Amino acid sequence: MASLHAFEVAIDLAQQQRDGARALVLQVRHQCRLAQDQLAQLTGYAQETRQRWGARPDAVLLPEVLRHQTQFLQRLEQTVTLQRTVVQEQLARVQRAAQALAQAEARVASLRHVLQRRQREQAQQAQRREQKETDELAMQRHGRAGRGTGRQLTQGI
Repeated sequence: MASLHAFEVAIDLAQQQRDGARALVLQVRHQCRLAQDQLAQLTGYAQETRQRWGARPDAVLLPEVLRHQTQFLQRLEQTVTLQRTVVQEQLARVQRAAQALAQAEARVASLRHVLQRRQREQAQQAQRREQKETDELAMQRHGRAGRGTGRQLTQGI
């Protein structure tokens, strides 16, 4: 019975670890969505800016304004590239967290399976003991009854 209790404690601990892994997956997915949303905003802003500044082919721009616009767009593209990297890192974190969750769930299932098997084994052993005790009791009764009958037969002679 003590070994079953140890398995129950191990299952409780494994379930807590699984629940922590599940919470981490949710947190990392949320962070990934935020990073993806930010990337979408940056990309959209860069497209709008290019369209707005490039939509006037007949406009005459001062060299300083043109240089400023070019530098701004370059920095915006750098920011978009950095954000893509952040999104890729977040996606990798989501994948690692999901793998850790799957491993934790497998551990819980495995421990439960072992516990159930041990419980079945203990129940079978208990059933065998009960059957053995019943058989021994029946043998004892049969032995007493047989001796008594034998005396009665010999006494009548």
